[in-house]
Amino acid sequence: MLVLSNIEVMYSNVLLILKGVSLEVKEGQVVILLGANGAGKTTTLKAVSGLLYTEAGEVTDGHITFEGTSIKGMKPHKIVDMGIVQVQEGRRIFEHFSVEEELKVGGYVAGLSGGGLHREMDLIYNYFPPLSHLRKKTCGWLSGGEQQMLVIGRALITRPKLILLDEPSLGLSPLLVEDIFSIIQRINRDQGTSFLIVEQNAMLSLSIGDYGYVMENGRIVMDGKAADLKDNEDIKEFYLGLSEVGQRKSYREIKHYKRRKRWLG
Repeated sequence: MLVLSNIEVMYSNVLLILKGVSLEVKEGQVVILLGANGAGKTTTLKAVSGLLYTEAGEVTDGHITFEGTSIKGMKPHKIVDMGIVQVQEGRRIFEHFSVEEELKVGGYVAGLSGGGLHREMDLIYNYFPPLSHLRKKTCGWLSGGEQQMLVIGRALITRPKLILLDEPSLGLSPLLVEDIFSIIQRINRDQGTSFLIVEQNAMLSLSIGDYGYVMENGRIVMDGKAADLKDNEDIKEFYLGLSEVGQRKSYREIKHYKRRKRWLG
């Protein structure tokens, strides 16, 4: 469905951020992209969605195809029309809009109106029941969890084939994070929507994913089935600070582990 082949990304023709990244998302899959801050995960999503141009970024090498069509360098609105939508990190919303107005923005992007728009909005409220009780509430007054539900709902109402989801757990309580990932899993199952998810919560995200990739310094350094990555001792040690006997390591030991880059061997 989505294929990135050896892409390189530069900012301002100076900074090389991605260095030969290759990954793919098959139809109906949930793919997880892991990595430390600054690894290049968000840049990867923006390379797909076309949003690099807003930051003077450019895909300078390699290929990006979606359903067999090249989308490298394509304008973001054209990419949305093809069925790809990105939910950016930080829950970007129109703070002065009501919840209902915010969802209508996504509906208008999809060309919905009248009964069709209302049916899709009811579907969103079905997936996110708290939003149904907040229809008239101003978005800027919502909690972090409610805003995260809203931006995912706004993306879903465009009827996408693929959602690029950047750090959905950021700033949320563990209970809310579990709820969000459960809903993502349900949307994937019910609608067949594919997801490429950038996430720091490795264990929870891999538990709902089909396949995963690990990035470091602009490169893919490990990939495999999500279940296999979840059980991988290197992944556990790096993300959870746990050794094979289940003892938590100190921050200094984690940093030392990171420097060793055992998975590169």
